[in-house]
Amino acid sequence: MKSIFLTCALVGSFSTRQQNENLPITPKELADDALSAAKAGAAIVHIHVRDPETEEPSMEVALYREVVDRIRQANDELIINLTCGPGGRFDPLPDNPAVAGPKTNLLPPEARVEHILELKPEIATLDLNTMVFGGEVVINTIPSIRRMAELIQSVGSRPEIELFDSGDISILNMLMAEQVFEKDPLCSIVTGVKHGFIPTPETMVYARNLLPSSAVWTGFGTGAQAYPMMAQAAMLGGNVRIGMEDAVWLTKGVKAPSNGAMVEKAMRLLDDLGFAVMSSKETRAAYGF
Repeated sequence: MKSIFLTCALVGSFSTRQQNENLPITPKELADDALSAAKAGAAIVHIHVRDPETEEPSMEVALYREVVDRIRQANDELIINLTCGPGGRFDPLPDNPAVAGPKTNLLPPEARVEHILELKPEIATLDLNTMVFGGEVVINTIPSIRRMAELIQSVGSRPEIELFDSGDISILNMLMAEQVFEKDPLCSIVTGVKHGFIPTPETMVYARNLLPSSAVWTGFGTGAQAYPMMAQAAMLGGNVRIGMEDAVWLTKGVKAPSNGAMVEKAMRLLDDLGFAVMSSKETRAAYGF
């Protein structure tokens, strides 16, 4: 079995403290959770930020900067992956669907990567999906995707391509033919998001087989399937992801107390399955970060 790396996804755009009171919200909480995840074995941390007062998702560069600075002051080897997902949501008004409703946050590609251009993390997510997402629609047009990829790579960051369904992989393969990516693509197969890939072994095999042969891929699931799909990805030759963005529960009836605790459990499971998990330093050396 080849060595694999583990990404910890700290907090996403939808989880709330009503679901789990231990969710990290402030920059200090996010940085502390990132460092505990690294100590437990995560090579990469995937980061969204929240407004500390409202607890709502935010794209404020200052919040990203504080989280990154706090991490870097304590650990300069941990690989940082910042989201570029927000900025693609359209909320049509019920009586006039051509008009944007209050949850719309559509932004030009330059605005969606502003924090990447300033902070230059090792990795920045690049979503290829256009799909129903909650009560709204996520829209990622081909010109926007191309421009975001260009901007991300212009500062030395590496796009991590998030794939929610087979059509997204079709777009990826088109972009590969256009030679949009400077290095072998980092890809994440996302399962468990409603109306996207369902979290089953058959789905992950199918998605993996559609990927470009040069892809460095991670697979993961959300909700109750977070740990089963993590194990599935490892057994299929992929890397893995776990964290409080993807799941509320550490085990049945026990809410996750921290991202570090989720990584600790993941490391135990992967060790029991016979997998060697690379450190941040080893992952940097293996994949050129």
